[in-house]
Amino acid sequence: MAILQLTNSNPTILLKPPSLDHSFFINKTTTNFSYRNSQPRFITRACLKQEPAAAAPSSSLSRRSLITETLALTLLIGYQQPARSEDTPSLADWERVYLPIDPGVVLLDIAFVPEDVNHGFLLGTRQTLLETKDGGNTWVPRSIPSAEDEDFNYRFNSISFKGKEGWIVGKPSILLYTSDGGESWERIPLSAQLPGDIVYIKATEEKSAEMVTDEGAIYVTSNRGYNWRAAVQETVSATLNRTVSSGISGASYYTGTFNTVNRSPDGSYVAVSSRGNFYLTWEPGQPYWQPHNRAVARRIQNMGWRADGGLWLLARGGGLYLSKGTGASNLISEDFEEVPVQSRGFGILDVGYRSKDEAWAAGGSGILLRTTNGGKTWSRDKAADDIAANLYSVKFINDSKGFVLGNDGVLLRYLG
Repeated sequence: MAILQLTNSNPTILLKPPSLDHSFFINKTTTNFSYRNSQPRFITRACLKQEPAAAAPSSSLSRRSLITETLALTLLIGYQQPARSEDTPSLADWERVYLPIDPGVVLLDIAFVPEDVNHGFLLGTRQTLLETKDGGNTWVPRSIPSAEDEDFNYRFNSISFKGKEGWIVGKPSILLYTSDGGESWERIPLSAQLPGDIVYIKATEEKSAEMVTDEGAIYVTSNRGYNWRAAVQETVSATLNRTVSSGISGASYYTGTFNTVNRSPDGSYVAVSSRGNFYLTWEPGQPYWQPHNRAVARRIQNMGWRADGGLWLLARGGGLYLSKGTGASNLISEDFEEVPVQSRGFGILDVGYRSKDEAWAAGGSGILLRTTNGGKTWSRDKAADDIAANLYSVKFINDSKGFVLGNDGVLLRYLG
């Protein structure tokens, strides 16, 4: 169990997972900072000017003259958008939002303030932090003075809000907290002895959050980060060292980190090993992560939760699988069924559910897939075919607001 310590003047935290040989202290000092707006950028549309068409001969109209006069009449009435051909990719469901960031940035997470659904934040590599106050139509870059004073170039991995309280985590280990919907943030220092890099944060209740490291450590706080309690008793490496003889294929080659981790609404986790050769699950109250053999021949790319409580699994090379059964029972069966998809050989990287029946999958080279029957069948959407980028994450804030995040600063907004 974790040992908690709180001094009178300077709150401190002592985290000691029982099986770890080290303990670490975190002195709770805060650094307040405010955002610094960048200069606004304006985009203008060029105006088209058309010279009047020449008058046609009085005797008869040639075909060219008729076309010229028809064009002139159209310009006088008003310009009409030409109809798209069926072969032209349609952006009926998604539109690209252009961002004021460097082309090489990989977008990693997005969240909106529940108290104001138009107010949100977008995170990524190269210390990217953007803010919107119009629902995601336009974004403004923000900066963190306390982070800019350091030599690190932070990678912001995860953001989460509960009410007006929000949390941001990144690599190297950084933890930010806000209690006013992101108008101001406070930095909470973390120990360098934290096992692994923080890859995920979830705001749970008032002043409460849950954070996960890539080595499987899970910590929870209920007093806005003044102290944290370990929810698991050992790292994943320690768990595998104990259970390597249990028949988990590839466990002896485990490098000790996660490739991906996803949380269900009820607080359960599923994580993919860094090499993709098996996966692990954890439910609230369990002392250790539970390793599972992969049920597919190819290595696992990513896993997550369906709207009905079951699991989806993405294999390298474009394979998509659904677990048989829903809820916690599927975690034990390790039984998955492949679903045919038109991935064109490109890897599918993430799945996001808009509702119980509708979901979207995204992947390499602008792959977008859609299902309207819970994942049983998928059809390819051509909305991003002309976008030369890998799409890493699908996030639906609600049934009418969704985003797809990719590399090179690519952001798609759901239109519905």
